[in-house]
Amino acid sequence: MIKVSVFYPNDDDARFDMEYYRDRHIPMVRTKFGKACRGVAVDHGLAGAAPGSRPAFVAMGHLYFDSVEGFQATFGQHASEIVQDIPNYTNVEPIIQISEVTISAEPAAAT
Repeated sequence: MIKVSVFYPNDDDARFDMEYYRDRHIPMVRTKFGKACRGVAVDHGLAGAAPGSRPAFVAMGHLYFDSVEGFQATFGQHASEIVQDIPNYTNVEPIIQISEVTISAEPAAAT
């Protein structure tokens, strides 16, 4: 399985509408990708490692696919529509990374 991660750097002038991203952009992307997209996750940056420090990324989106080719085939068909939606939620230039998932586990339940 591969993970396509989209990182949004937390620049001084960063504008990011998490509600739009989470509730409109990601569902639109999932619809475009169809069954090729095996799952998604959205992270909202809260802090850096040091107390009181700002997060390196204001947000991150993760999309899961069976293969790089599966992602590329579906993204290529819908890239224009997906990219055109970016200004609706941010002014940040995203950074994209494709990774192989070598281990995955569900978070432990809180006690």
